[in-house]
Amino acid sequence: MKRFKYLTIIFLGVLLISCGSNSGHKKSDFTIKTNAIKGNIFNSAILQLSVENKKNHTIDSILYRLNGNIINEASALNNFKLGKQTVEATIYYDGEKQTTSATVTILNSELPKVYTYKIINEYPHDITSYTQGLEFYNDTLFESTGQLKESKLRKLNYKTGTVLKDLKLADEYFGEGLTILNNKVYQLTWQKGTGFVYDVNTFKKISSFRYGNSKEGWGLCNYNNIIYKSDGTEKIWLLNSETLVEQEYIQVYTNKGKIIGINEMEWIDGKIYANRYQKDGVAIINPKNGAVIGVVDFKPLKKLVTQHEGLDVLNGIAYNPKTKTIFVTGKRWDKLFEVEIVEK
Repeated sequence: MKRFKYLTIIFLGVLLISCGSNSGHKKSDFTIKTNAIKGNIFNSAILQLSVENKKNHTIDSILYRLNGNIINEASALNNFKLGKQTVEATIYYDGEKQTTSATVTILNSELPKVYTYKIINEYPHDITSYTQGLEFYNDTLFESTGQLKESKLRKLNYKTGTVLKDLKLADEYFGEGLTILNNKVYQLTWQKGTGFVYDVNTFKKISSFRYGNSKEGWGLCNYNNIIYKSDGTEKIWLLNSETLVEQEYIQVYTNKGKIIGINEMEWIDGKIYANRYQKDGVAIINPKNGAVIGVVDFKPLKKLVTQHEGLDVLNGIAYNPKTKTIFVTGKRWDKLFEVEIVEK
């Protein structure tokens, strides 16, 4: 009799656990269908949506959303951001509703234009600088350098290479990109999840800030009080310049797929010019949707600098509003090049 009681208790316990495990995990009676081929669709296409009604419910209405924006069952994609996006369908039926979702990847319909360059001038550059960020402010060049125990924030006379002001970071920080806005220098560090804010004139540290969902710090640029931050992936994050909170992001995509390794960045004439790590080239990015609209091959420049054991890749791009020209250099390069971008 005791054995029967124990078996009954065990049976009831298993029943309760199994019932509890199903709560909140009801399978949807609906599935979203799209015209995306293997999940991919060009931004020049019309996204067509429908719902598979598995149990033949009487559907009253369906509300579709793409990344939170209400869309129709047939919607143009030309005004949407590129990359992986979530499609949701909220189905109203029999006095109830269910929401189901799917993922589509929006690609740029146009191939990037290919550009080359013409060298206008060459200037001296500190061969020991592991360049991570480069930006002009009032015709003066600011540079952030990397490597543990070597990272610095610098103000330079770009024509002579003379260091006008030099601030060494604490040994545990690996310096990354920088940008300058409202008389403040914003500098990233790599894997510590921390950035610093300095007075542009004195280099006195004003504050520090923590990253949000972007796990690493790579590059920075700014426009119209928005700071753009790369983290080594295909994502570029948009930060509120006052709070430095990551508000949203764009994903960098071509007609074929995502482009990762987005590194040092510069805002030039309404576009983001971004170094790609280890590629010795620059991607020209539409900041509204993340499309790569052009690429610049700077690979031959590396052969024009002193060849040495510590020589590394192209990294560092800056636009000088006074000369209306672009300046590029690399990690441990002894030259800074002033260039003009030309289409092939």
